[in-house]
Amino acid sequence: MTSTDNAPALPAGLTTRPLTRGDSGAVFALMAAQELEDLGSVEIEEADLVSDWARPSHDLAARSVAVLDGDLMVGYAELSGVDRADTSVLPSHRGRGIGTWLAWWLRDLGRRLGSPVVGMPVPEGGPGDRLLTELGYEVRWTSWVLQLPAGTEIAERDLPEGYAVRTATEGDLRAAHDVLEDAFLEWSVRERESFEDFHAALVGRPGFEPWNLRVVADDSGAVVGVALIHVSAEGEVAYVGRLAVRRDQRGRGLAQVLLVDAFRLARAHGATVSELSTDSRTGALGLYEKVGMRPTSTWVNRALRLA
Repeated sequence: MTSTDNAPALPAGLTTRPLTRGDSGAVFALMAAQELEDLGSVEIEEADLVSDWARPSHDLAARSVAVLDGDLMVGYAELSGVDRADTSVLPSHRGRGIGTWLAWWLRDLGRRLGSPVVGMPVPEGGPGDRLLTELGYEVRWTSWVLQLPAGTEIAERDLPEGYAVRTATEGDLRAAHDVLEDAFLEWSVRERESFEDFHAALVGRPGFEPWNLRVVADDSGAVVGVALIHVSAEGEVAYVGRLAVRRDQRGRGLAQVLLVDAFRLARAHGATVSELSTDSRTGALGLYEKVGMRPTSTWVNRALRLA
């Protein structure tokens, strides 16, 4: 630890080191064990980590730490961008101060990097939520994982005249990136993602296929809506990772068209369940409920202001 104000120490016998890209399997196993303990299900995919770590702007070695008990990874923390943190502790090693140490490590890293705030998502009411509350972290927003259960009838949504839904071509990628970033930056306080990061995370995700990126084009061929679909390693769950419609094209039902299109395509490719997440900043919860999705878990983003 670099902070001098009562920084905690790790339990004796534990060691630390930065993460490498080769650690994706170990971090996935760690996060999956924690989610299974706290939620009763596993929502993380190893492909999520591989995709995130493929971004050329992300300096994994400088922004991460693994806590080891011998060769076993029992905790980790990572800071992405200005303020997005992720951290996990193996359930068998809870209660030993590892989570507190990781929270301090993230706080000090954020201060060194000039971050005004560091926040992370945790299941509402779970051990991570309780720990961060004790450490002075406040809730920034609430988020929900929603699911269209297996066997649910997919709603019909008509595409307005003059528009077309199709798989994105290579020539659509920059426009698709612009639609996504413009929409997300209306409510998300962060730096604009570079096209290079977007492209690397897209094609660098294990299992990526061209149909995973769908667009709505207007009668001029311009991309005005985008849906990004991920499919689990087992092929049973499809996850709509991003969904956006250009501001001047909203109110025409294009987002719902993209959603039901994603559900149908996912089923055609073998997925039985479709999921996505949204948070209280977007005001989009009602949109997803209109097409039959229901919340399955609730998370809070707790943050500590550093400046």
